[in-house]
Amino acid sequence: MEEAKGLVRRVHLVKFKDGTPLARIEEILKNYANLVNLIEPLKSWHMGKNVSIIYLDQGFTDVFEVTFESAEGLAEYADHPIHTEFSKQTRPYLDKVIAITYEPTVCT
Repeated sequence: MEEAKGLVRRVHLVKFKDGTPLARIEEILKNYANLVNLIEPLKSWHMGKNVSIIYLDQGFTDVFEVTFESAEGLAEYADHPIHTEFSKQTRPYLDKVIAITYEPTVCT
């Protein structure tokens, strides 16, 4: 296996707090998706709802995967004022979050 040319991915598992209005969740998702248009090192953004039927999800309801051009790009994104403000506005609505960062590998 070999690394995929410097790319770095981060996966977030999220559970929004009970009682968070659906309109607020939708606004958060829209703003999160738009970060790919505002912060250069962020190359892609994907999300989905948990649809597991084996109930090992520990209550997490949403998954997000973001791709960066490099580890340096991830660091730039993390410190970017737009990302910092997004996080500040979003954090009060999150009950639980797990974030895992990895370098994708290519199986040959």
